[in-house]
Amino acid sequence: MKNIPYLLALHSIDGLGPIRLKAILDYFKDPKLAWEAQSYQIRKLGIPQNVVELFLETRKKLEPESYAKSIKESGIKWITIFDENYPKLLKQIYDPPVVLYYKGEVQNWDAPSIAVVGSRKMTGYGRVITQQFTRELVSAGLTIVSGLAKGVDAQSHLTAVRENGQTLAVLGSGLNQIYPVENRQLAQEITRGHGAVLSEFTPEQISSPGNFPSRNRIIAGLSLAVLVTEAAADSGSLITARLAVEAGREVFAVPGPIASTLSKGPIDLINMGARAVFDPQEILDELGIKSGDNYCKG
Repeated sequence: MKNIPYLLALHSIDGLGPIRLKAILDYFKDPKLAWEAQSYQIRKLGIPQNVVELFLETRKKLEPESYAKSIKESGIKWITIFDENYPKLLKQIYDPPVVLYYKGEVQNWDAPSIAVVGSRKMTGYGRVITQQFTRELVSAGLTIVSGLAKGVDAQSHLTAVRENGQTLAVLGSGLNQIYPVENRQLAQEITRGHGAVLSEFTPEQISSPGNFPSRNRIIAGLSLAVLVTEAAADSGSLITARLAVEAGREVFAVPGPIASTLSKGPIDLINMGARAVFDPQEILDELGIKSGDNYCKG
């Protein structure tokens, strides 16, 4: 698609989520034409009046070419849903992001990936299990997808890096506002030859609780399956698992010590139909992946 700076400018407008933005782009065909459209033309597409007003205000103060240049100068790249190399699995979900910003390198957006997620309050047991499973999944050539949160997420990324694997960290904030702060060093390590840190949020967007369900749908959408290694009954990782089911992906859960509250999440998932796994090879067998295969290169 041409006129990408105008697409990025449109994407920056609050209230223009992926479904509304895609509808506008499908109608106008050219982001520049959409950016320059009359307000009545935007309203005609079912865009609420408050969002139309915000669109008009944004257009007054934001110059698309300069905006795109500032993003690029901060070391951020992007991939759009109109690009040939846009992840095919992600494109299959109900509301795929129109734009993904990222830092780092992704050799093959369609390399087989698995999400490894779980509790922020990881126990020693959770650490050992997450390391064990992630290590074997990386050895089989799988890309590890997670959310850069404390606990299981960070451990899965860190293990992938240490095993010289590939990992994708999906943020609930913009790439210039990485959260949590203590994982910024890990994010830098990932971008140095071990994958990418990515987000659909504009680069300066700060983290907020409402961002994480959107983040979780991307984690699930990028992955062939979701593995939950340790989680409480109300863990956000269970949202990721539910979104994976909605997208037609596999869900695996590791049963934990029955006395631990962080075993409740995996047990609930298993009761709802997730597959209980005790060994990483069970996941590889279910996905039809042979250990030692290399899928990183396109």
